Amino acid sequence: MKFDITSQLGLVHRAVVDRERDGKPARAVVASRTYDTDIEDLWDALTRPERIPRWFLPISGELRLGGRYQLQGNAGGEITRCEPPHLLSVTWEFGGDVSWLEVRLSTDPNGGARLELEHTAHINEHWGKFGPGAVGVGWDLTLFGLGLHLATGADNDPQAFMAWTMSDEGKQFMRSCSAAWGRADIVAGADEADATASAGRTAAFYCGEDPTS
Repeated sequence: MKFDITSQLGLVHRAVVDRERDGKPARAVVASRTYDTDIEDLWDALTRPERIPRWFLPISGELRLGGRYQLQGNAGGEITRCEPPHLLSVTWEFGGDVSWLEVRLSTDPNGGARLELEHTAHINEHWGKFGPGAVGVGWDLTLFGLGLHLATGADNDPQAFMAWTMSDEGKQFMRSCSAAWGRADIVAGADEADATASAGRTAAFYCGEDPTS
């Protein structure tokens, strides 16, 4: 799998914003990208249970408002808002923690369908160590995989995709994404040295290296 890493990075706009959730301070990573398709097709790719595994992960549960979902080997949660084809909100429950995911779709005035993803979490020790890239890099990979599927209509091979992430090219992509989230953190007001260090730890984690070294 070969592609121009710089151009791929430029397809995603990244931001870090302050939020409040349940009366506690929180922060959100916001990633947005425009795809060369229409909003109905993009909504279908994101919500139809038979299609989600074609580019992401197998999913089970009651995929309706108020129902619960479970991504195989990953997060589960409750579907809290569903307004086709524009808005989907779910809780993101993983490893004993609860965070919140909202996806908004719109028609891009320049053509295509725009996806904006906002993942909000309470500020904790994990955020302090890894910063926004801890979830941001994962969403970069997810948006990239979605783009491959939408561009070709083909199923993504999960084993081939995982193998690519551990290739030199894949590691370069994840390091670049982590650095980009570090820059977004600095723009949002984080200390430059702290944000850079957090981005380095995140890159090491995703690349299978020791994040403490």
